[in-house]
Amino acid sequence: MGNTASATLTNDLKSAVDLATEKCSARLVEIRRDLHRHPELAFEEQRTAGVVAAELTRLGIEHRTGIGRTGVVGVVRGTRPGPVLAIRADMDALPIQEETGLPFASEFPGKMHACGHDLHTATLLGVGTVLQGLREHLAGEVRLIFQPAEEVVGGAKAMIADGAMEGVSMALSLHNRPEIPVGRFGIVHGPATSASDSFEIVVHGKSGHGARPYAAVDPIVAAAQLIGQLQTIVSRDVRALDACVVTVGSIHAGEAHNVIPDRCVMKGTVRTRQPEAREAAEQGIRRICEGIAAGLRVRCDVTYRHGTPALINDETVLQRTVAAIQAQIGDVADEYEPSLGGEDFAYMAQMVPAFRLLVGSSQPGRTDKVHNSNYQPDEGCIAFGVRALARTSLDLLR
Repeated sequence: MGNTASATLTNDLKSAVDLATEKCSARLVEIRRDLHRHPELAFEEQRTAGVVAAELTRLGIEHRTGIGRTGVVGVVRGTRPGPVLAIRADMDALPIQEETGLPFASEFPGKMHACGHDLHTATLLGVGTVLQGLREHLAGEVRLIFQPAEEVVGGAKAMIADGAMEGVSMALSLHNRPEIPVGRFGIVHGPATSASDSFEIVVHGKSGHGARPYAAVDPIVAAAQLIGQLQTIVSRDVRALDACVVTVGSIHAGEAHNVIPDRCVMKGTVRTRQPEAREAAEQGIRRICEGIAAGLRVRCDVTYRHGTPALINDETVLQRTVAAIQAQIGDVADEYEPSLGGEDFAYMAQMVPAFRLLVGSSQPGRTDKVHNSNYQPDEGCIAFGVRALARTSLDLLR
């Protein structure tokens, strides 16, 4: 294809994506508000999945329900053979009491879309809408993955187990970011989120009277020393250039003011972005527990659970996404700092080259953060997300 013909096609695609997005934007906002009114927690997304399935049916998009328990997978097939691109959006809400006062606020007490997954679901429905009308420009298949249970990091594995990623060649995902203005996007090279591990340490001592500690073995004193020593993992076991967080988030022992209890239970999380740091943190926790046990006559039972791995953005998919956004919207993608939060899209990214796009969702004058009872993202981010991901799909599979 000559340069003139290529430029013409590029301009035609830009116009087509813009027009299709404009036509469906009002409906996508309506769907988002409906989902926001009716938030559902992890693996409870029956109504949400029904809304998604009904919209895919209306659009004439082939789909399956019940994937990963409450997930939905839609398929937009191009007119020519080619690779399979998966695009994943999460659907679940959080156990938070909404305090926004919005006219479409949650009708379910103690449940709220405080992370913007309602935005993500509406955006992916918009991508499906646009691509279904432009199938003649697709060589291959776009698989629309509406995933449950991201917040408890179980949904991606459940969908993978049910075959949602079979035959997939590459994958995209998105997450709204209230730190980024609407109309702009964030990209992160390499590790974008952290591995999210958890641990539980049960310190066993010997109960006794609080006035006679010499006749007991105090697990609380041992736990107190453990908390301080665990922080040395970050400063002394892990390379200073590598990210690592060790946090004790729960500690419980005893019920009475004058009794030394038999045991103390500590629970915490470890966040790392490099495999070496992850291994060093686990080994450090076990080693420090052994030392405290020997020095203070307690017994430490350590349970260390590996959670989601770090999400690694593939550089080729990232660059092609940025190029597509530039062609469709302009020079609106900025480098953004990685996160130490967990993201179970990482399981899909372990299987194929993948990239998660950050979509700006801030409202002017607000300083919102996700997982907040007053979280109010700008719905304008939906249309920008649709344009970015629809154009990326077309360019990846053209």
